[in-house]
Amino acid sequence: MTRSTLGLGMTSARTRVRMIERLREQGIRDEAVLTAMGEIPRHQFVEEALASRAYEDTALPLGFSQTISQPFIVARMIELLRSGRSGLGKTLEVGAGCGYQAAVLGRLTPEVYAVERIAPLLEKAKANLRALRQFNVRLKHADGQMGLPEAAPFDTIIVAAAAPSLPLALLQQLSPGGRIVLPIGSVEQTLHLVERTPQGFVETKLDAVRFVPLLPGTE
Repeated sequence: MTRSTLGLGMTSARTRVRMIERLREQGIRDEAVLTAMGEIPRHQFVEEALASRAYEDTALPLGFSQTISQPFIVARMIELLRSGRSGLGKTLEVGAGCGYQAAVLGRLTPEVYAVERIAPLLEKAKANLRALRQFNVRLKHADGQMGLPEAAPFDTIIVAAAAPSLPLALLQQLSPGGRIVLPIGSVEQTLHLVERTPQGFVETKLDAVRFVPLLPGTE
Protein backbone atom coordinates (compact mmCIF):
# COMPACT_ATOMS: atom_id res chain seq x y z
CA MET A 1 0.00 0.00 0.00
CA THR A 2 1.44 3.37 -0.99
CA ARG A 3 1.55 6.36 1.35
CA SER A 4 -1.09 8.18 -0.73
CA THR A 5 -3.40 5.13 -0.69
CA LEU A 6 -2.90 4.75 3.05
CA GLY A 7 -3.70 8.43 3.52
CA LEU A 8 -6.89 8.15 1.49
CA GLY A 9 -7.94 5.11 3.49
CA MET A 10 -7.40 6.88 6.80
CA THR A 11 -9.23 9.99 5.58
CA SER A 12 -12.21 8.00 4.31
CA ALA A 13 -12.40 6.08 7.59
CA ARG A 14 -12.53 9.33 9.57
CA THR A 15 -15.11 10.93 7.28
CA ARG A 16 -17.20 7.75 7.42
CA VAL A 17 -17.27 7.97 11.21
CA ARG A 18 -18.32 11.63 10.98
CA MET A 19 -21.08 10.65 8.53
CA ILE A 20 -22.47 8.12 11.01
CA GLU A 21 -22.31 10.68 13.83
CA ARG A 22 -24.20 13.17 11.64
CA LEU A 23 -26.86 10.57 10.80
CA ARG A 24 -27.42 10.01 14.52
CA GLU A 25 -27.76 13.76 15.02
CA GLN A 26 -30.32 13.83 12.19
CA GLY A 27 -32.45 11.27 13.99
CA ILE A 28 -31.43 7.88 12.59
CA ARG A 29 -31.73 5.42 15.48
CA ASP A 30 -31.49 1.97 13.87
CA GLU A 31 -28.00 0.77 14.83
CA ALA A 32 -28.06 -2.00 12.23
CA VAL A 33 -28.59 0.60 9.48
CA LEU A 34 -25.84 2.82 10.89
CA THR A 35 -23.45 -0.12 11.11
CA ALA A 36 -24.19 -1.19 7.53
CA MET A 37 -23.61 2.32 6.21
CA GLY A 38 -20.41 2.59 8.22
CA GLU A 39 -19.12 -0.59 6.58
CA ILE A 40 -19.66 0.55 2.97
CA PRO A 41 -16.94 2.80 1.47
CA ARG A 42 -19.16 5.33 -0.31
CA HIS A 43 -16.13 7.01 -1.94
CA GLN A 44 -15.60 3.87 -4.03
CA PHE A 45 -19.02 4.34 -5.66
CA VAL A 46 -18.48 7.85 -7.04
CA GLU A 47 -16.09 9.31 -9.60
CA GLU A 48 -12.55 9.85 -8.31
CA ALA A 49 -12.93 13.63 -8.67
CA LEU A 50 -15.87 13.51 -6.22
CA ALA A 51 -14.35 11.05 -3.73
CA SER A 52 -13.48 13.82 -1.27
CA ARG A 53 -17.20 14.73 -1.08
CA ALA A 54 -18.48 11.17 -0.80
CA TYR A 55 -19.42 11.41 2.89
CA GLU A 56 -21.11 14.79 2.73
CA ASP A 57 -24.86 14.72 3.23
CA THR A 58 -25.62 15.47 -0.38
CA ALA A 59 -26.59 13.68 -3.57
CA LEU A 60 -23.75 13.44 -6.10
CA PRO A 61 -23.87 13.06 -9.89
CA LEU A 62 -23.25 9.65 -11.47
CA GLY A 63 -23.64 10.71 -15.10
CA PHE A 64 -26.59 9.84 -17.37
CA SER A 65 -28.66 12.46 -15.44
CA GLN A 66 -28.62 10.18 -12.36
CA THR A 67 -27.40 10.73 -8.81
CA ILE A 68 -26.31 8.75 -5.77
CA SER A 69 -28.75 9.60 -2.97
CA GLN A 70 -27.58 11.56 0.06
CA PRO A 71 -26.64 9.34 3.03
CA PHE A 72 -29.52 10.57 5.22
CA ILE A 73 -32.13 9.60 2.62
CA VAL A 74 -30.61 6.12 2.21
CA ALA A 75 -30.61 5.64 5.99
CA ARG A 76 -34.10 7.11 6.43
CA MET A 77 -35.71 4.90 3.78
CA ILE A 78 -34.09 1.70 5.03
CA GLU A 79 -34.91 2.54 8.65
CA LEU A 80 -38.57 3.03 7.71
CA LEU A 81 -38.61 -0.36 6.00
CA ARG A 82 -37.05 -2.11 9.02
CA SER A 83 -39.04 -0.36 11.76
CA GLY A 84 -41.00 -2.83 13.89
CA ARG A 85 -39.96 -5.81 11.76
CA SER A 86 -37.47 -8.60 12.37
CA GLY A 87 -35.66 -7.78 9.12
CA LEU A 88 -36.02 -6.74 5.51
CA GLY A 89 -36.46 -10.22 4.08
CA LYS A 90 -36.29 -10.69 0.33
CA THR A 91 -35.64 -7.20 -1.04
CA LEU A 92 -35.99 -5.47 -4.41
CA GLU A 93 -34.27 -2.18 -5.16
CA VAL A 94 -35.55 -0.19 -8.14
CA GLY A 95 -32.87 2.12 -9.51
CA ALA A 96 -29.57 0.49 -8.57
CA GLY A 97 -27.47 3.33 -9.98
CA CYS A 98 -23.85 2.78 -8.93
CA GLY A 99 -24.78 0.00 -6.49
CA TYR A 100 -24.25 1.90 -3.22
CA GLN A 101 -27.68 1.43 -1.70
CA ALA A 102 -27.75 -2.19 -2.87
CA ALA A 103 -24.47 -2.73 -1.02
CA VAL A 104 -25.96 -1.30 2.18
CA LEU A 105 -29.05 -3.47 1.78
CA GLY A 106 -26.82 -6.48 1.22
CA ARG A 107 -25.36 -5.97 4.69
CA LEU A 108 -28.86 -6.11 6.20
CA THR A 109 -30.50 -9.04 4.41
CA PRO A 110 -29.12 -12.09 2.59
CA GLU A 111 -31.28 -11.79 -0.54
CA VAL A 112 -31.25 -8.55 -2.56
CA TYR A 113 -32.37 -7.99 -6.14
CA ALA A 114 -31.66 -4.68 -7.85
CA VAL A 115 -32.77 -3.42 -11.26
CA GLU A 116 -31.30 -0.55 -13.29
CA ARG A 117 -32.62 0.74 -16.64
CA ILE A 118 -29.32 2.33 -17.82
CA ALA A 119 -26.89 -0.37 -18.97
CA PRO A 120 -23.58 1.53 -18.37
CA LEU A 121 -24.65 2.35 -14.82
CA LEU A 122 -25.55 -1.29 -14.23
CA GLU A 123 -22.04 -2.29 -15.30
CA LYS A 124 -20.60 0.20 -12.81
CA ALA A 125 -22.78 -1.26 -10.07
CA LYS A 126 -21.61 -4.78 -10.91
CA ALA A 127 -17.96 -3.71 -10.79
CA ASN A 128 -18.43 -1.86 -7.49
CA LEU A 129 -20.16 -4.79 -5.83
CA ARG A 130 -17.56 -7.25 -7.12
CA ALA A 131 -14.82 -5.08 -5.63
CA LEU A 132 -16.55 -5.36 -2.24
CA ARG A 133 -17.18 -9.10 -2.74
CA GLN A 134 -20.90 -8.38 -2.24
CA PHE A 135 -22.20 -11.52 -3.90
CA ASN A 136 -25.69 -11.64 -2.34
CA VAL A 137 -26.96 -8.83 -4.61
CA ARG A 138 -28.44 -9.90 -7.95
CA LEU A 139 -28.42 -7.14 -10.57
CA LYS A 140 -30.53 -6.96 -13.71
CA HIS A 141 -30.94 -4.53 -16.63
CA ALA A 142 -34.69 -3.90 -16.58
CA ASP A 143 -37.48 -1.33 -16.55
CA GLY A 144 -37.91 -0.43 -12.88
CA GLN A 145 -41.57 0.47 -13.30
CA MET A 146 -42.21 -3.20 -14.04
CA GLY A 147 -40.26 -4.42 -11.02
CA LEU A 148 -38.91 -7.96 -11.29
CA PRO A 149 -41.93 -10.29 -11.60
CA GLU A 150 -39.84 -13.42 -12.16
CA ALA A 151 -38.34 -13.08 -8.67
CA ALA A 152 -41.49 -11.84 -6.88
CA PRO A 153 -42.95 -11.69 -4.31
CA PHE A 154 -40.76 -9.41 -2.21
CA ASP A 155 -40.94 -8.63 1.49
CA THR A 156 -39.38 -5.22 0.87
CA ILE A 157 -39.21 -2.88 -2.12
CA ILE A 158 -37.22 0.36 -2.13
CA VAL A 159 -37.45 2.76 -5.06
CA ALA A 160 -34.67 5.29 -5.74
CA ALA A 161 -36.58 7.43 -8.26
CA ALA A 162 -39.81 9.42 -8.10
CA ALA A 163 -42.96 7.91 -9.62
CA PRO A 164 -45.98 10.07 -10.56
CA SER A 165 -48.19 7.65 -8.60
CA LEU A 166 -47.91 4.27 -6.90
CA PRO A 167 -46.78 1.77 -9.57
CA LEU A 168 -49.34 -1.03 -9.67
CA ALA A 169 -46.78 -3.59 -10.87
CA LEU A 170 -44.65 -3.00 -7.76
CA LEU A 171 -47.62 -3.23 -5.40
CA GLN A 172 -48.60 -6.55 -6.97
CA GLN A 173 -45.08 -7.90 -6.31
CA LEU A 174 -45.24 -7.11 -2.58
CA SER A 175 -45.78 -10.12 -0.32
CA PRO A 176 -48.42 -10.08 2.47
CA GLY A 177 -47.00 -8.02 5.32
CA GLY A 178 -44.44 -6.52 2.95
CA ARG A 179 -43.47 -2.87 2.67
CA ILE A 180 -42.50 -0.51 -0.13
CA VAL A 181 -40.97 2.94 0.29
CA LEU A 182 -40.74 5.35 -2.63
CA PRO A 183 -40.88 9.04 -3.55
CA ILE A 184 -44.03 10.17 -5.37
CA GLY A 185 -44.54 13.38 -7.32
CA SER A 186 -42.95 15.51 -10.01
CA VAL A 187 -42.22 19.14 -9.06
CA GLU A 188 -43.11 18.46 -5.42
CA GLN A 189 -42.16 15.01 -4.17
CA THR A 190 -43.02 13.20 -0.95
CA LEU A 191 -41.74 9.96 0.51
CA HIS A 192 -44.46 7.32 0.89
CA LEU A 193 -44.46 4.10 2.89
CA VAL A 194 -46.96 1.42 1.86
CA GLU A 195 -47.63 -1.81 3.76
CA ARG A 196 -49.63 -4.75 2.45
CA THR A 197 -52.01 -5.85 5.21
CA PRO A 198 -54.83 -8.45 5.27
CA GLN A 199 -57.24 -5.52 4.83
CA GLY A 200 -55.37 -4.08 1.85
CA PHE A 201 -52.64 -1.52 1.24
CA VAL A 202 -52.00 1.07 3.96
CA GLU A 203 -50.20 4.19 2.74
CA THR A 204 -48.38 6.74 4.89
CA LYS A 205 -47.17 10.07 3.49
CA LEU A 206 -43.89 11.23 5.01
CA ASP A 207 -41.05 13.66 4.21
CA ALA A 208 -40.57 16.07 1.34
CA VAL A 209 -37.75 14.75 -0.88
CA ARG A 210 -36.04 15.30 -4.22
CA PHE A 211 -35.26 12.40 -6.59
CA VAL A 212 -34.71 11.92 -10.30
CA PRO A 213 -37.87 10.70 -12.09
CA LEU A 214 -38.74 7.02 -12.49
CA LEU A 215 -38.66 6.62 -16.27
CA PRO A 216 -40.01 3.75 -18.38
CA GLY A 217 -38.00 1.45 -20.63
CA THR A 218 -34.29 0.67 -20.74
CA GLU A 219 -31.27 2.23 -22.45
